[in-house]
Amino acid sequence: MSVASTALHAAEHVTLRNGFEIDCARRETIDDGRVRLFLLPSAASSEKTDASYIDVASDAVAGVESFHDPVVPPAPPPPAEKPQSELTPAEMHTMLARAGTQHHIDEDLLASVVKAESGGRVMAVSRTGAQGLMQLMPGTATELGVADAFRPDQNIAGGTAYLDQLLVRYHDNAALALAAYNAGPGAVDKYHGVPPYRETRAYVARVIREFNRRKSQAAKSGTQIAGLSR
Repeated sequence: MSVASTALHAAEHVTLRNGFEIDCARRETIDDGRVRLFLLPSAASSEKTDASYIDVASDAVAGVESFHDPVVPPAPPPPAEKPQSELTPAEMHTMLARAGTQHHIDEDLLASVVKAESGGRVMAVSRTGAQGLMQLMPGTATELGVADAFRPDQNIAGGTAYLDQLLVRYHDNAALALAAYNAGPGAVDKYHGVPPYRETRAYVARVIREFNRRKSQAAKSGTQIAGLSR
C-alpha cells in the first residue's frame, strides 16, 4: 500500500462525523481514498511510533484543528541508592569488631574514636573537610584505599588502618597515636609528645575517658589508661 500524500502538522485534533474526536500526530491519505490517523504517544511512552494508527474513510472526517503536540515528560529515573545515614548499635559493633580484629585494636578504643570524631554520624563532615564516622580527610582516605568515605564499612576500615599505623609509629603509646590522629604526626613529632593544642589535648582526654567508661561499664571496674595499649 503506497502513500499518496503526507500532512506535516505537528499535531491535529480530528472530529469525525459520528461524533468521535481523535488527537493524532499526523494524517496520511492512502491510495484507496482512506485517511490514516497516527495516534499521539501515550503518557507512558514519550517515543513517537507509527505502530499505533487507525484508518477512516476520507468523507468520515468532519473537521481538523491543529494544535501543539504536548511534550510528554520522560519517566523519572529510578531513585539513586541513598547512602546509609545511620548504623544500628549491632551494625556498628559488627563493623568495629571486624576492623579491630584485623588490626589487633580494642573495639572499645575504635568506638571511642568514632564517638569523639563524628558522634556516630555516617554523613558527618568537619569544617576542614574530614568525612564520615572516623573523619578521614580526602587525601588520607585515598591513600588508605577508601573509595567512599561515607560508606561506613570503608570509613571504619580506613580509619582503623590509619590508627594502626600511628600505634605502630608511636610504639603502642595510645595517647600519642590519638594526638597524631587528631593533629597529625608532624605536630606530635615536633613537640615530642602530645602537642600543646587545646583541641588536641581535649580530644585525647575525651577518647580515653570514653574508653575507660566503656571498660568500666563492661567490667564493673575502672580500667587504667595503660589498658589502651595492645
